Amino acid sequence: MPNWLLPENIADVLPSEARKIEELRRLMLDNFRLYGYELVMPPLLEYVESLLAGAGSDTDLRTFKVVDQLSGRLLGLRADMTTQVARIDAHLLNRNSVTRLCYAGSVLHTRPSGLHATREPLQIGAEIYGHAGLEADGEIQELALASLALAGFDDVRLDLSHVGILRALLDADAAAKKDEAALYALLRAKDTPGLDELTVHYAPATRAALMALPMLYGDIDVLGRAREVLPSSPGITRALAELAALAASAIGRAEVAIDLADLRGYQYESGAMFALYVPGLPNAVARGGRYDHVGEAFGRARPATGFSLDLRELARLLPTAERKHSIRAPWGNAPELREKIAALRQAGEVVIQSMPGHDNEQDEFECDRVLVLDNSNWILKNLG
Repeated sequence: MPNWLLPENIADVLPSEARKIEELRRLMLDNFRLYGYELVMPPLLEYVESLLAGAGSDTDLRTFKVVDQLSGRLLGLRADMTTQVARIDAHLLNRNSVTRLCYAGSVLHTRPSGLHATREPLQIGAEIYGHAGLEADGEIQELALASLALAGFDDVRLDLSHVGILRALLDADAAAKKDEAALYALLRAKDTPGLDELTVHYAPATRAALMALPMLYGDIDVLGRAREVLPSSPGITRALAELAALAASAIGRAEVAIDLADLRGYQYESGAMFALYVPGLPNAVARGGRYDHVGEAFGRARPATGFSLDLRELARLLPTAERKHSIRAPWGNAPELREKIAALRQAGEVVIQSMPGHDNEQDEFECDRVLVLDNSNWILKNLG
């Protein structure tokens, strides 16, 4: 095997793609800051006990694990940064007030999340801690939509769901509660034959509600149908009201859809959840939701909600960036030449000095001007 081959679903990022990714990262982080979010940088690896605390079995399966040669303990290479940021809020910052944090960095997955997906996403996201009200969920949803708008996406679909509905149904039926993991898997797959078989001995009301969930998807009118077919328990009533409010706040900014069986993240999410879709990608480009209980693993439960997306996946959908206009300059150490080049760069111009005996080859830059010596003065001349 050639020694330059990389593992499956791992790839280098070449100049034009890297520039798109980096420009998106800067745009989004700068926009997060305008909303008052503070940047944090969690470590790439840490002890699995803290890395996977409250994260659920899905994240555990996606996490690469290695033995630390210094301590002999098991380390994990992060597959998601959300729980790391929750640890920072709960254990290191230890604030009582509302805290807004954002982050950007590579994560590593043992398996790709979908067809052609990378196992090394570049995750960027934002989280709010300390406020249990729907205002925080609304801000996070707004910020996620604004992030896609910055990337140039105006045709966006927002899918909403809520884990409180399934939790309320299970809390009302002990038999169903025992099958929580199986029900989660069947609902996520919309496996109605499997649901029909599993729920045969449940209370009639519980069984009817569970069988209805896979069919409760579509536009905002789904919420009206859900009120008709689901039990009117406090938990379900509250969940449907929250979904209605979040859907209303997104109208005009995205196509809004409801899917009450979309339970990705169910293992650690605690309330409203959303997924964002754009043309060209079958899978969600961004996901977010409320996860109030993750901080408990770090000794301090805090209301929490946030979202994240993969910058590499998003950049793949964007057209190739136009080459940046630049200036070609000769190589030399003459003080006048160096001063002129420094002044141009200080003004924001790209100046590329040609190495002696070589032409410049760049994918990212188009030299449309050249720096030449004219009557002892260095001046710019247009090319072509």
